[in-house]
Order: sequence, then C-alpha cells, then structure tokens
Amino acid sequence: MTIPFRYILRSFGARRLTTAMTALGVALVVFVFAAVLMMANGIRQTLRATGSDENVLVLRKAANSETLSVLDREVAVLVTGMPEVARSATGAPLASRESVVIINMEKLAGGMSNVTVRGVEPPAFELRPQVRLVAGRPFRWGAREIIVAASIARRFAGAAIGARIRFAGGVWTVVGVFEAGGSGFDSEIWGDSTQIMDAFKRSSYSTLTLRLRDPEAFPAFVSAWGSDNRLLHYDAKIESRFFEEQSEMMAAFIRILGLFITTIFSAGATIGAMITMYGAVAGRTVEIGTMRALGFQRRSILAAFLGEALLLALIGGGFGLALASLLQFLTISTLNFASFSELAFSFSLSPSIAAAALGFALAMGLVGGFLPAFRAARLDIVGALRAV
Repeated sequence: MTIPFRYILRSFGARRLTTAMTALGVALVVFVFAAVLMMANGIRQTLRATGSDENVLVLRKAANSETLSVLDREVAVLVTGMPEVARSATGAPLASRESVVIINMEKLAGGMSNVTVRGVEPPAFELRPQVRLVAGRPFRWGAREIIVAASIARRFAGAAIGARIRFAGGVWTVVGVFEAGGSGFDSEIWGDSTQIMDAFKRSSYSTLTLRLRDPEAFPAFVSAWGSDNRLLHYDAKIESRFFEEQSEMMAAFIRILGLFITTIFSAGATIGAMITMYGAVAGRTVEIGTMRALGFQRRSILAAFLGEALLLALIGGGFGLALASLLQFLTISTLNFASFSELAFSFSLSPSIAAAALGFALAMGLVGGFLPAFRAARLDIVGALRAV
C-alpha cells in the first residue's frame, strides 16, 4: 500500500487557519489532561517525600491522619524502650514523641486556612534530615518559640521572623524559617512538643516517630509488637508508606474530577478535528479523484487522511504537553483531605503522564479523523474529477 506522505504534509499549508485552530483545541485539552495528572502526581510525590523508608510511625489504630491519633505517654515509653529501636550517640532512643494540631491563620491573599503545627523532640531533626533551617535560628527548647516553613512564611500573614502568632491562648514568636525538600513538612510550623502539649492542655501525644537499628528488621519489630497486649490499640507503619496512603484518596479525587472535565472538553476538540477534516475532504475532492486516477487505492487515501488527522492531533498534543510542563515551576497549595490542613506542592510530570497525554491526543485525532477519511476513501473517481 502506497501512502502519499508528501501530500499529507503539503495539505497543512493549504488550510493554515483551520489547521492551527484545530491543533490549538487539541493542545488545550491535552494541557488540562496533563495538568490534572501532574497535580495528582505532585500531591503523591510531596506526601511520599514526607516520610522516610528508614523511619517507623506509631499511631492509634484506625487513625488515618496524625491529628486524629492519640498516643498515651506510657505507650510511648514502652515503644522507645524496645531493643529494636536505634540509639543516638548519647544512648538515648532515636525517637520523637510528637503532638500534631491544626490552627487557623490568615492568608496574605485573603481568607483563612488551616495550618499544621507539629510539636517535636530533639531527635526529630536527625530523623528528618531534609528539614533544614534557611533563615533565623532554631527554637529554644522549653520556650514558646516556633520555626515556620518557607512556604508558610510566604503565603500567610504574620509568619515572618520576629512575628508573634497567637494560638492556644498564648503568643508564639517566629524565630526561624526552614525548608523540607518539597515534602509535606514544607506546609508546617514546628515547635517544642512539651510546650505545644501544655498550651493545648493535652496529656497524650499524637504520634511517635522512631528509627530501627536495622530497617530490614521491621517484620521482626511488628512481630514483637503483636505479641504485646499493651500495644493492641496501636499500629506501627513505615513512615513513607503512611504518608503515601494519605495521598491516595486525594489524588484519586483530583484525577476523577479532572478526567470528567477533560472528557467534556475533548468532545469539543474531537468535533473540531472532524469538522476540519470534513472541510479538507470537501475542498480536495478533485485532488482525491486525481490520486485515485493515478492508481492510489482506497486504503491509501484512507491512510493518508487518517494520518493527517493523527499528525495534526500529535502536533497539538505536543504543544499542550509542552505548556503543561511549565507548571512544574509553580508551587500551589490545597487542602489535604486527610489532615484538613494546608498542603503546598508542585506539579510533577513523569514519562507515564507524557505518554498518556500524547496517547489521549492521538485518540482524539483517530476518532475525529476516521469518518472524514473513510468518506474520502469512498469517493467515486469519475464523480470526484467532475467536481469543479
């Protein structure tokens, strides 16, 4: 089967405006499609980066977020005393008993939003090496001082160094700004766990984060855990897996909603491609008759016009994907469904998303171009040559 490839390429120049408009329609749909997938992937990557494969998170059973967990002091002491828990250079357990609460803060852009406040113990910074101070100084243990994530300092009023934030009936001084490598900690405020528990009048922790002597010994740790009746109401999870689970519901919701909207948009783009190709067939009836008279078979004509539609869709899809890739330079925030607090994240493009976006564009081209191509292939030679 001989396909007139030169004819396909030359036809783009003959209908510049309609070709450009159709490609632009496909590009916009692909842009939305890719942006939705990149948003869901960005949330997943952000929460996945929050945890470490080397850390273990202890929390109340059935608690799907740290804010809903309650961990008794006695249990925290019991767990940190287990022989599998790693020790620091001083011999103390490498573990941080933490209190996680939500406060309301005013955004610089207007409106209020929930922000996570995490009370930590000194080992927390060794357990989370991605958290590093970029301005100011660390908070003092035993004082009502806090450090805020850089994204919080940029987006919320009164969160700069030296500012005083009022919550839990007290005033807290911002003494430093930190970054956390694009993880969920980039949307938090950190302070002394004891001070935060006293301020909120809590007698129990929220969670316990620890490190094992040997990360490969986690199954043995869980086995020893299950044999102690005092721990029946608590779970021990790999920290990275816990935060990854938090992202699943939110990412799924964004994908479903986004794909629904994209499907509606794609119908318009597909119809536009179909109209363009029908117009191309109507305007080139004589040319089609000439190719048939020169010996090109019906299937060659079908392949030519279908190839033109696919190439048009691929160009539009590539342009839309290129635009979507620029979103990776943006950082936005949304509400984390699991914790009901602010979560800052970046769009994340992956090879699978790029392949899916281009495949989606080709699917639109195939659907929009098949019927016009089929009509072109079915034209009668004599009737086509007489159409002047």
